[in-house]
Amino acid sequence: MLGSLVDGFLFGFSYALIGIGFTLIFGVMQKFNLAHGPTALAGAYLGLALYRLSDQLAPSYLLFVVAVTGAGMMGWLIYQFCFRFLPKEYELAPLMSSMGMLILIEEIISHLTDAQPLEFPNPLMYEAFEFADGEFILRHDYLLLAFMALVVVSLLYYLVYRTRLGLATRAISQQPVAAQLCGVMINRVNEMIFIVSAAVAGATGFMIAMGIGTVVPSMASVLTVKGLVVAVFGGLGSMPGALIAGLILGVLEAGTNYLFNATTRDVVAYLVLFAVLIVRPRGLLGKESLYQ
Repeated sequence: MLGSLVDGFLFGFSYALIGIGFTLIFGVMQKFNLAHGPTALAGAYLGLALYRLSDQLAPSYLLFVVAVTGAGMMGWLIYQFCFRFLPKEYELAPLMSSMGMLILIEEIISHLTDAQPLEFPNPLMYEAFEFADGEFILRHDYLLLAFMALVVVSLLYYLVYRTRLGLATRAISQQPVAAQLCGVMINRVNEMIFIVSAAVAGATGFMIAMGIGTVVPSMASVLTVKGLVVAVFGGLGSMPGALIAGLILGVLEAGTNYLFNATTRDVVAYLVLFAVLIVRPRGLLGKESLYQ
């Protein structure tokens, strides 16, 4: 039981990173990008494609770089097609267009792979720290995921609160008209935020696929739902809230999987979302103004 909960805690860092991606975009544009989950999945498939094209000779770090870079480029494209040129008076247009992009990416991947799960390389699959004669283990790949998540969150905090881009994002979030009058190039800032959030998603998707050992097209919808749950649960606009919410969701899923089964585990995210919307709609650390 304890081992399952620890695994869930560590894997929860992946949910946290997906949720933070939703939070970053919503913080600047106050819109949801439903194509964020497919971006994470696409990163994993890009890394897998290079692995197969290289006859399984490409090192893991190169696969990771390709996943992050490819996902970042996809984030830029999603902003151009689903957000930038849509009429601003139609508030639901970005939501519906990003939903269409979610379906499109998922269908393209399903067509290219016959919707079959593919084995994903994991050089750390059988490496772990063992305690109590093997009764309790800490998987190296999950520890690497947790370490990567902490590094990414630290870098994002530095980006938001210590750089000119971060200053511009906070200005747009709180006073977009005033920010534009002061010379802030809103479209350029939005592009950068989409690229950064998509790159993080690509890295997360790669690590999730590596931890699970397989990748399947339906993961796009699953990651989208769980990312939204984490973003809402933690409080939109709060990166610490998303981090905490992701860890809680990971532990809850692991406990449910241990006590019941994997099917029941996937219901947990929906129950958490309903409970949060009823009891605390602003989430754990929700703010009146984003990026405060």
